[in-house]
Amino acid sequence: MGVLFNSFEEWKKECEGKGLPLFQAVLDFEVNQKGKKEEDIWAGLDEAYQVMKEAVQSGLKEEMNSYSGMINNGAKKVMNFPKTVLSPEFQKLVARALAAKEVNSCMGRVVAAPTAGASGILPGTMVTLQEIHDISDRKIYEALLIGAGVALILEKRASIAGAVGGCQAETGSAAAMASAGITYCLGGSNDQIFNAVAITIQCMLGLVCDPVAGLVEIPCVVRNASAAAIANSSAQIALADVSPVIPVDECVDAMGEVGQSMEARYKETAQGGLAATPTGRAISKRVLIQDIEVLEDEDGED
Repeated sequence: MGVLFNSFEEWKKECEGKGLPLFQAVLDFEVNQKGKKEEDIWAGLDEAYQVMKEAVQSGLKEEMNSYSGMINNGAKKVMNFPKTVLSPEFQKLVARALAAKEVNSCMGRVVAAPTAGASGILPGTMVTLQEIHDISDRKIYEALLIGAGVALILEKRASIAGAVGGCQAETGSAAAMASAGITYCLGGSNDQIFNAVAITIQCMLGLVCDPVAGLVEIPCVVRNASAAAIANSSAQIALADVSPVIPVDECVDAMGEVGQSMEARYKETAQGGLAATPTGRAISKRVLIQDIEVLEDEDGED
């Protein structure tokens, strides 16, 4: 089988029929279909999570200034701002999601989960969740496996690429992975975990991919923070047993349909949305000129 399951319903039936937790099916898939050893999978999850935590720390401690000038230590500014909108925990969540994504925008080391453009969402949510609820690393790794299963189905039925389905496919998919993981870590049932995914997709549906100057910086970085917040709100709603009404597989199909009907200028081409604003075009022109000057300097050195 090319993917784990073709639907969330299939995943649920498989696990409940065999009395397995959701993460075990993903683990078995990695072992049986990809020929990996179980201990290597856990070791890989440990390494990935350490990189996520390092990205959060780097973004909050090191200078984060991108070549374009659009990224300028935003995460540190949020973390150190003296007034909290909701709570210190919410402030940390936002700052950490920003931090990990800023590391990506400044060419640092991140985990593409599921893509580099959405690489701040799982670090921001998982690190904050673990800190608040004192969750074990092992439980986080199990949540990451569930997130991987979510991504595999989203990729099969819709897309996880901005160039195919817009930003709903990138930050939307990452937020869905995170909301599933949060719900699992806090004791949610299989239905609640998948309801969290459905609610997240409903909240992110239709989001376009419109990177200014074609760079994965603006609005990508701030969208990682907002997606992290949506992941938490979706988990909170699902844990309270509030129904999404539309089943998760139908939500995923709707995301795929929206992505297919989205015009090309809203799919990572930098031809529409924020990228097409006067300021967006001016930034694009300035970045292009800088690139040309760099190439000319390199030619001169030769």
